[in-house]
Amino acid sequence: MPGWVEIALRSFFGVILLCAIARGLVRKPIGESSYLEFGLITGLTVIIAAGSIQLEIPIGFLLISLAVWAIVAILFGVLSVKSIGFRTMIFGKGIPLMKDGKILEDNMKKQKVTSDELLRKLRTKGAFQFADVEFALLEGNGELNVLLKKEQQPVSAKTLGKIVAPIKEPETVMMDGVVLDESLATRGLNRNWLKTELGKMDIALENVYLAQVDDDGQLTVDLFDDLIQVPKPTQLPQLDASLKKVQADLEQFVLDTDNEQAKQQYIWCAEQMKQVKETVKPYLQT
Repeated sequence: MPGWVEIALRSFFGVILLCAIARGLVRKPIGESSYLEFGLITGLTVIIAAGSIQLEIPIGFLLISLAVWAIVAILFGVLSVKSIGFRTMIFGKGIPLMKDGKILEDNMKKQKVTSDELLRKLRTKGAFQFADVEFALLEGNGELNVLLKKEQQPVSAKTLGKIVAPIKEPETVMMDGVVLDESLATRGLNRNWLKTELGKMDIALENVYLAQVDDDGQLTVDLFDDLIQVPKPTQLPQLDASLKKVQADLEQFVLDTDNEQAKQQYIWCAEQMKQVKETVKPYLQT
């Protein structure tokens, strides 16, 4: 076999083998991988790359080396899941660099983190002043996680004492212009429903690039032609307007009638409608 053909075959199957091994070892971004995980993948890559061009290395030896590295990597992964002690020994544990708003200089020296690096890492977390930080933890993969002081944390619905509707992930029902029937069926929908909703927006099915259905059943689309303006969903605003109109009508009936018994009934109904509006208000906010 000519040398160039063997190199091509080795390289091709090496890439396939590396993809298979890497997929089984690491299921997270490289930036979130530990140094050991990154080193194992790098080692496997070097072995495959060297074996692809070094024809004097027998295929058998190359496969044995890959098998040993892959088995060790898998073994490390299994042990790290099973044992906290092993996981801590291999991957390390989080080291606080700031606590109670104070910078821990001794820990920074041990981890060889400079003041510039600390400030840069804080800025990536949106903390441009170290005085805004209550606690900062350097993770085993080198990432810095930050807890802002109470007064610097973003305002949430819980902080304001507001009740908000629970939310579920949207279902993608069209992707790259292709209808995903399985995703539609997950929400109890079908193509006829999709075409009907698109018809309400005066959009042809062929023009849709991406479409999602949210938890409220509202359809949001993106079109191939970016010059076409897509109308916003109107179901929830229409429902909100209808509830307001019903309450306003009941309150008007109270003013229009002279019958005391009917007046009290209208007042009661208006109060009930007001409670209904307050109950569904979190679900109507878009």
